[in-house]
Amino acid sequence: MSSISVVDQSNKEVSTRDLNPAVFGLESDDGFVHRVYASLASAQRAGTSKVKDCSEVSGGGKKPFKQKGTGRARQGTTRAAQMRHGGTHHGPQANTAFDSRINKKERRRAMCLVLSDCVRAGKITVVNKIELAEAKTKGFIEVMSSLEASTGLVVLGEANNNLELSSRNVPNTKVVLDGQVTIHDLLKSKRVILTEAAVDKLEERLS
Repeated sequence: MSSISVVDQSNKEVSTRDLNPAVFGLESDDGFVHRVYASLASAQRAGTSKVKDCSEVSGGGKKPFKQKGTGRARQGTTRAAQMRHGGTHHGPQANTAFDSRINKKERRRAMCLVLSDCVRAGKITVVNKIELAEAKTKGFIEVMSSLEASTGLVVLGEANNNLELSSRNVPNTKVVLDGQVTIHDLLKSKRVILTEAAVDKLEERLS
């Protein structure tokens, strides 16, 4: 079981805590994480690409030339797919579904694998609590600077309105609750700052 230092928002160590190996101590499995990540990313596609098939292209009501005697291949309409200005067969449609089936256990395991990789890479900082007297961007930046993080992902165990409002103008920084954490956020963030309450809830939900 691995342990990690717990600091306050001034980056002074206040204690240490053991991390649940079922959540933060798994061996790497990049292929599995990639499969789950690709599935979740595909499910977010809007599916707005759309082409017209033969029935949707205007014109083409008249047979372009007689059936026999021209030496050409027979054609019934100028809007067939092989004709210029014709429709498109098997092209993308707006109602195309891009998501693939990923069950709850797979999503949970992928989250645990990414969290474990973050611990091994030294990306995670556990803070006992983060409090701001008022919703000011300057105060949030001071806390992040104390924690030696210019940008990153901040995960809270409970809602903190001042902290959430203060982070909105800071680029490449996101404040979320423990239940809103995604694999994408964890992978793209250079630093992940967790409150102790968030660690407790993640271990309870994912173990």
